[in-house]
Amino acid sequence: MIKKLGIIFLAILLVAFSTACNKDTEKTASNAGGSKAKDEPVDLTFMMWGNEAHQEVYNQLIAKFNETHPNIKVKMESVPFPDYQQKITVLAAGKELPDVGWVAERMVPQFMQNGILEDVSSFKKDKDYDMNDFFPSTLDLFEKDKKLYGIPFSTPPMVLFYNKDLFVKVGEKTPNEHVQAGTWNWEQFEKSAKAISSNGVYGANFFRDWNTWIALLSHTWGYGGDLFNKDQTKFAWNSPEGVNTLKMLDRMMFKDASHPKAGEQVSFESGKIGMFFDVYSYVSRAREVKDFAWDIAPLPEGPEGRFPMLGQAGYGLFKGSKHPEEAKELLKFFTSKEGIKATSTYFVPPRESVISSDDFVNQPNNPPVESIQRAVIDEMDNARLQAGHVEWQKIDNAIQFGFDELFGQLKKPEDILKDMEAKINPLLKK
Repeated sequence: MIKKLGIIFLAILLVAFSTACNKDTEKTASNAGGSKAKDEPVDLTFMMWGNEAHQEVYNQLIAKFNETHPNIKVKMESVPFPDYQQKITVLAAGKELPDVGWVAERMVPQFMQNGILEDVSSFKKDKDYDMNDFFPSTLDLFEKDKKLYGIPFSTPPMVLFYNKDLFVKVGEKTPNEHVQAGTWNWEQFEKSAKAISSNGVYGANFFRDWNTWIALLSHTWGYGGDLFNKDQTKFAWNSPEGVNTLKMLDRMMFKDASHPKAGEQVSFESGKIGMFFDVYSYVSRAREVKDFAWDIAPLPEGPEGRFPMLGQAGYGLFKGSKHPEEAKELLKFFTSKEGIKATSTYFVPPRESVISSDDFVNQPNNPPVESIQRAVIDEMDNARLQAGHVEWQKIDNAIQFGFDELFGQLKKPEDILKDMEAKINPLLKK
């Protein structure tokens, strides 16, 4: 009897041991696939180039994400926009890429070619995620070979932020008044800029910083020109339209004194800039202005029409993540309806359900609803996506060098654009 009990007890121990081993094996197999158990700590890095207001939105979003993913710690890192693409390139070389990060339209071609973006096509199969809520055109940038390599969160057209008080002070019509009168064109823009300039106050500023020249393309487009030809095999800015654009800037800087000279640090928030070109996302800073009345308006119109530059930013899931499944969960949350609604405080949302909601237009200290409709929503059909190329960093450097020559009055616009063409065309033929 005692012998039988011993055999039974031994059998029970063997079954228990076998069950425990099977559980450990299943857990190990699961972890080998890149997904941690729900209670195991996971560290993710999220990289962006936003300002402090943007970072606060993400702090709140990450806190919300942690309510359902308490084991995932998300470290947020911010890199200045002019340095961001180069930073990602360096991190890729050292295999130290962030798990999730912002990507701008100009960066996507290079990142795709370098193979550092993960395919997120699986999001389309998630009914709760509702991919159909995205405007289809906002996904085009991230699609290649029937795969999806990113998700947009911001599709803002460039708008004109203007200081209403400066226009009222000199009795000049505001940009919106010119829009309503049908007289808001590039010629009138120059006249208005000159009229409101005086004693350290400049009528206009095209540059977010002195390396960001892209806003000037809207002037070239309005006259029928472009940066590249259609298949991006030739630099096209060395044209009468391009020369016209650089001459306008030269005239405003050095003849009319209606535009700051290079190196001058004069912000729109200071009240010393009459008209400032930036994408709508700049509204996050403009909302903080208390010392003067401001508004937004569409960009001026040229003979060929009005073509604001369309900025587009999205999220990329970078390759090499130690926790790819958790990184996907973070990306999916950021781009869910809840996430896009939160970031619409500052960004033009790509989800139809959000852009049509009161949450987008009725933010505290926002421009008037009619101004947002006129300058943002109505301009989406006119806007053009800014150029991108796998050699963009080298192209951008060549263009910036040309602007340095313009700023220093070292060469004429015609010669500057000719030199740009000589440097950039070989890059386009690689």
